[in-house]
Amino acid sequence: MSASLFRATPVARSALRAASAVKPAATFVRGKATLPDLQYDYGALEPYISSKIMELHHSKHHQTYVNGLNSALTTIAEAESKGDFTKAASVAPLLNFHGGGHLNHTLFWENLAPASREGGGSPDGALGKAITTEFGSFESFVKQMNAALAGIQGSGWAWLAKDKAANGKLALITRANQDPVTGNYVPLLGIDAWEHAYYLQYENRKAEYFEAIWNVINWKTVAKRFEA
Repeated sequence: MSASLFRATPVARSALRAASAVKPAATFVRGKATLPDLQYDYGALEPYISSKIMELHHSKHHQTYVNGLNSALTTIAEAESKGDFTKAASVAPLLNFHGGGHLNHTLFWENLAPASREGGGSPDGALGKAITTEFGSFESFVKQMNAALAGIQGSGWAWLAKDKAANGKLALITRANQDPVTGNYVPLLGIDAWEHAYYLQYENRKAEYFEAIWNVINWKTVAKRFEA
């Protein structure tokens, strides 16, 4: 399989987009992905997200995506250097999964904040106006976002995104597994619907998690992404 064919494969294109999207947003040192530091303690988001969940989610689950991404990048680079593009293409799904996982979680940690750092509430300014314009009210937006989360079959994410192809219009989108937000959409706010994000605390009551997380949303970060 040629290099051009590998790069034209749909799965490969998605994987390469994931890797390129990760680099400006997530942490890399000397070409290797690294686990980002949190700007708050593991227990800072309690009682809405427990310290135990935060510790496992960040130090174990996210670290797994970091390790998997680095392994996939190394394998692809070695395979391409040998002209083994079949091998490189076979690793593309892992690159997409782990690269997306690293990017999604990096964005996720940044759009959370404890109440002591102005987490929760509702956005004002340009973002607040845009949400009201698109969804009718902030309360209506939250209901629609929670409905999108509840509608995810299995694991995935729900995102508030800005559509560059529609003059920055806001949209609610979902992605399965760790598929990243790509194309015309710019991710503004992501909520993790994987069981590892809530099950130790909420068990099968994931609707309670979807309601609780709004108390720790960092709207300042979301607004900066919107205005960029």
